[in-house]
Amino acid sequence: MEGRQQQPQQQRGELLPPGPDAPAAAGSERRPEEEEEGKDVAGGGTLGRPLGPTPSQSRFQVDLVAEGAGRPAEEPRKASGDGGAAGKGSEEAKGRFRVNFVDPSAGDESPGEPGGGSSEGGNVSFQNGGDTVLSEGSLHSGGHHHYYYDTHTNTYYLRTFGHNTMDAVPRIDHYRHTAADLGEKLIRPSLAELHDELDKEPFEDGYANGEEGTPAGEAAATYTPDSKGVVKFGWIKGVLVRCMLNIWGVMLFIRLSWIVGQAGIGLSVVVIGMATVVTTITGLSTSAIATNGFVRGGGAYYLISRSLGPEFGGAIGLIFAFANAVAVAMYVVGFAETVVELLKENGTLMVDEMNDIRIIGAITVVILLGISVAGMEWEAKAQIVLLVILVLAIGDFVIGTFIPLDSKKPKGFFGYKAEIFMENFGPDFRHEETFFSVFAIFFPAATGILAGANISGDLADPQSAIPKGTLLAILITTLVYAGIAVSVGSCVVRDATGNVNNTIVTELTNCTTAACKLNYDFSSCQTGCQYGLMNNFQVMSMVSGFAPLISAGIFSATLSSALASLVSAPKIFQALCKDNIYPAFQMFAKGYGKNNEPLRGYLLTFLIALGFILIAELNVIAPIISNFFLASYALINFSVFHASLAKSPGWRPAFKYYNMWISLVGAILCCIVMFVINWWAALLTYVIVLGLYIYVTYKKPDVNWGSSTQALTYLNALQHSIRLSGVEDHVKNFRPQCLIMTGAPNARPALLHLVHAFTKNVGLMICGHVHMGPRRQAMKELSTDLAKYQRWLIKNKMKAFYAPVHAEDLRDGGQYLMQAAGLGRMRPNTLVVGFKKDWRQCDMRDVETYINLFHDAFDVQYGVVVIRLKEGLDISHLQGQEELLSSQEKSPCAKDVIVKVDYSKKSETDTSIAFAPSSSERTPTLHKDSKSPSSPLNLADQRLLDASTQFQKKQGKSNIDVWWLFDDGGLTLLIPYLITTKKKWKDCKIRVFIGGKINRIDHDRRAMATLLSKFRIDFSDIMVLGDINTKPKKENIAAFEEMIEPFRLHEDDKEQEVADKMKEDEPWRITDNELELYKTKTYRQIRLNELLKEHSSTANIIVMSLPVARKGAVSSALYMAWLEALSKDLPPILLVRGNHQSVLTFYS
Repeated sequence: MEGRQQQPQQQRGELLPPGPDAPAAAGSERRPEEEEEGKDVAGGGTLGRPLGPTPSQSRFQVDLVAEGAGRPAEEPRKASGDGGAAGKGSEEAKGRFRVNFVDPSAGDESPGEPGGGSSEGGNVSFQNGGDTVLSEGSLHSGGHHHYYYDTHTNTYYLRTFGHNTMDAVPRIDHYRHTAADLGEKLIRPSLAELHDELDKEPFEDGYANGEEGTPAGEAAATYTPDSKGVVKFGWIKGVLVRCMLNIWGVMLFIRLSWIVGQAGIGLSVVVIGMATVVTTITGLSTSAIATNGFVRGGGAYYLISRSLGPEFGGAIGLIFAFANAVAVAMYVVGFAETVVELLKENGTLMVDEMNDIRIIGAITVVILLGISVAGMEWEAKAQIVLLVILVLAIGDFVIGTFIPLDSKKPKGFFGYKAEIFMENFGPDFRHEETFFSVFAIFFPAATGILAGANISGDLADPQSAIPKGTLLAILITTLVYAGIAVSVGSCVVRDATGNVNNTIVTELTNCTTAACKLNYDFSSCQTGCQYGLMNNFQVMSMVSGFAPLISAGIFSATLSSALASLVSAPKIFQALCKDNIYPAFQMFAKGYGKNNEPLRGYLLTFLIALGFILIAELNVIAPIISNFFLASYALINFSVFHASLAKSPGWRPAFKYYNMWISLVGAILCCIVMFVINWWAALLTYVIVLGLYIYVTYKKPDVNWGSSTQALTYLNALQHSIRLSGVEDHVKNFRPQCLIMTGAPNARPALLHLVHAFTKNVGLMICGHVHMGPRRQAMKELSTDLAKYQRWLIKNKMKAFYAPVHAEDLRDGGQYLMQAAGLGRMRPNTLVVGFKKDWRQCDMRDVETYINLFHDAFDVQYGVVVIRLKEGLDISHLQGQEELLSSQEKSPCAKDVIVKVDYSKKSETDTSIAFAPSSSERTPTLHKDSKSPSSPLNLADQRLLDASTQFQKKQGKSNIDVWWLFDDGGLTLLIPYLITTKKKWKDCKIRVFIGGKINRIDHDRRAMATLLSKFRIDFSDIMVLGDINTKPKKENIAAFEEMIEPFRLHEDDKEQEVADKMKEDEPWRITDNELELYKTKTYRQIRLNELLKEHSSTANIIVMSLPVARKGAVSSALYMAWLEALSKDLPPILLVRGNHQSVLTFYS
């Protein structure tokens, strides 16, 4: 141990102090390992401990700050209110945190007062003592932690790793959202604050930690949630009670006995078990999602939308809220029917059965609305009362089963008898009922497991409450359902007449039924009876000790479920509206009062419920509601599977008892059960969910919740990229993958749209942007531009990536991009640049750089495409004037006007590369353009603007002329073919021009036609040019010579030394020797321009072989002059040169 510690010590070459008692040097700090080692060396095993008890090793390291410049470290600090000594010490203290730390071993010492720190700006005091920090992230456990204990105030200064630093320690408040419910968000120091060179006095604004002074910090400071009066529930009141009440419905009292009669005890337990399997799996999945981060209000909608994204969340949120609203009507009508039954028995109907149900239902729902609007606290009290009644009713039934009365025997109740149990154990399906139809009737009774999760916003700790409450509620309710099914099946026979005279006096010979063995003859029930499990829905009240209590239980079950649904629906709907997924419903997002109650949502739910109560036809609606609930269960299960499958690092639920495959099985089971319950309702649900999903996908809400859909998209892309990298390239699969030197993408839209025409859905397109100028400025711009321009590309439906780099000059930047852009097989293979229109006016060093880009591209086996529009490409100097493209974002900041820069003589940079120097360099050129945004455009600018959008329009019936003069592997032919496959270009015809001999024109044409047909490329015409090598017109030669005159070296007229020196300083100059050597090639470019004007002046676009200049032999000026001579005064032209490897094949 000591040896390991001494190593760094020796490397640092620092002397150890004699021991902890020695005063520290002025302003110096000792690292924890120095402290430890110092003690070891000094004490030889008896360590000099700090004053007071030493906390355990797994705590943060806390050191006392020496406030006086040379004060010994051990000297106890005076009371924290003394403001600190003047001078350097107090300055240093600004960057530090004070932690009020209650030491667990401090016995009877008084704990530090919360917030007892001094009032310096940088000191952030932890309100709940140091334990907040320690529990939230003791990242440094197990290392050497050293404490100086302060006996006066028990206050510590906390310093990370023993350095006097403005670095922040891990803390929960750094990870909050801006307007968090549980406390303020604090801003940790940015990397720039810690890492950048100081260009001003540190902490000049008085804030050390970036906590204040930043917009987010201010927002957090102003937002202090008013916690007084907010009602938050624990897991019993908030989840367990709610879920139990919602699961125990009318079914328990009215239908369960009938199910036992139809399916028998055995299959009834199976039915209950199957329903429980589905709900338990969903409960586990809900628990997993609910414990994966802080849960806000919105229940099932919140869980699904934050996991699967707004598309599924928006669809489910709407139908789940609607299902809950209609469920209110369903439960209230169930209640009203029971009341009307009682009225009918007593002969006190008001109007008639149907209208009585409507009247009682309407009154009930108004009362329930009143309870809900009164607030969650009242609603929770009402739920407790209802639960008590419900439990008493169940107890009443259980007691009743043990006291068989003779008066009840004719009705089929004999108490617990083995004969009855045996007879009722097997199924006896009647009236065309089947196992699945019985299951469909029972299953809605098992739903309601999300009642607790639906009010997640009103729970004190939803992360622990939802799993505990939901799963325990499922367990308790299942046991009660199964217990009642078994007990009612063991006590009551299936058929009974209710007639006392049916007792058997004489011994019957063929006595088979249980009733017969118990001396009752119910054989007359073949024609139909009123009593028994099969015939009487009120078996439970008949069995119970006190029948009215069962009626009270039925009331309680229906009203509690109705109340829970009435509360759930508005809460879910409010969360949905807050996210603004359906803008039309925005008004329902508003909350009122301390608890942010959605009063408008309550009113809407009330109206929906009232409407369905007045219809009073619930047999049609019930299966749709069940299916809506099941659809949300299916998606909750699928969310867990999807999130696990996506392997997102953000998916780490605290609840560990889930399995992705079980969740998938749960999702499939939910979908199967939907069809079992009602196939047409299932189909309708699917259609509604799909319709809403498509709507939300189409609207693309501007939200980013880090959903598992995003995570899975990334994972799929990663896996496919890796799989692709193992695939060898094949000529049939060649795609032009273009690195376009656009600069800021919105500066050269024409370049972008034309390349997009042949890469969209075919190949990769990367927009390269080389930032130059001061590094610090460029680095800031890189990060802001990356997000801004990628968003611009997506908004303009460009399937492209934006790749900015910082480099000393354009050539370096181009090399970085060509070597590093792309991933695996998805790497560029073609460099696309705009033609440098202003090359004669600008600094020739820039031309040298521009031409060297081509040479560098050929060196790394790239193809090269140069695009020229006679109007030019760069519209960045117009961007301050008006909205250029309908979809383009206009920004007032200088950063959007990046491209045009005045570099010495340069007036307009059309090199297709954006230079982004510092704003001071940029200003003079830009101000000229930006000052008068309202001034009308001059003619040249207007043409440039029109030209920049020409490739966005549909191209009419015209030609794409391909001048395939040199075989470069076929790229010159492939690009125009790909362009014609696009919708905007599909009416254009390809005409092919080739060079040939005058006496073999027909032969050459046939040979080319054969080749094109083998390549399966359609063409309208092939033209063989026999006169390419004819000498061009004299005036064109003269114009060319005049153009290159300023760039010639004229070495023959100068002394050898002067000429050599000049060539060395200005390598771009054209020598006489070079001019003579390449005379033929020069004439060919001039001649080709004449032929192009003659044959292709009306073409929509010309694609032509790019002449290649030998590196080191042809000067930049001459090569640029060739390109100028070749492409001037023509329609849009692409000069293309592949890397001379085949990109076309005629083999299958």
